[in-house]
Amino acid sequence: MPEPAVAFSVRDGVAHVVLNRPDRANSINSRTARELMAIALRCDEDPDVRAVLIRSRGPMFSGGGDLKTFSSRQGDLPAYLKETTTFLHAAISRLVRQSAPTVCAVHGFAAGGGFSLAISCDMVIAARSAKFTMAYTRAGLTPDRSSSYFLPRLVGLRRAMELTLTNRVLTADEALKWGLISMVVPDSELRPQSERLAARLAAGPTSAFGTAKRLLQEGISRPLEAQMELESRAIADAVRGHDAREGIRAFLEKRKPRFKGE
Repeated sequence: MPEPAVAFSVRDGVAHVVLNRPDRANSINSRTARELMAIALRCDEDPDVRAVLIRSRGPMFSGGGDLKTFSSRQGDLPAYLKETTTFLHAAISRLVRQSAPTVCAVHGFAAGGGFSLAISCDMVIAARSAKFTMAYTRAGLTPDRSSSYFLPRLVGLRRAMELTLTNRVLTADEALKWGLISMVVPDSELRPQSERLAARLAAGPTSAFGTAKRLLQEGISRPLEAQMELESRAIADAVRGHDAREGIRAFLEKRKPRFKGE
């Protein structure tokens, strides 16, 4: 039986999602998209998953779409791309909307769809040698996999245009300065530090994380008063659960809280 295009396991509350086509630069084809969607659904439904860590095998995070496969599809390429993006977009939507935070660990190049997948995550840790580029228009293609949504929100319209039209390559330090990623670490520290961050998030108040994510993601398009009303309702709902009560007690008792994700 062939190895999966995306490896998956759950350990101590962390779902480990590993792009697993190192011989093809972890390029994304229809099979990868289907597997990512199935994994995203599992993460969204499994109460044992309280954080998700996305990384990859081999020297590159992901080169984006599998252009070799694209070139072999002949006349059915448009239908193939619609099928692939349908599954991939469903996966990204589930990962973004779920309560469990997502951490992406990037090494080597994150290009095209790999770039898009990375910036859709809640937190991105990059090895210092990592590089980021949109890459789509270099091949005469257009953005997909959520990048046209997240990129202008993260860096502003002018910089998003620059990255998309010129395919400028950003170093990890530049990506950090532009607000595309969360932190830069030495190459040797990428995996241990990303795993520690995912473990820390997995021990946190998962339900509160999910509500906070949604407030931040959707607040950009709401009027002030409407957003504040949702904040009032959200914090009132939070104290009905275990974790808020435990967090308050732990603060007053000067001890570390024991969250259950509820």
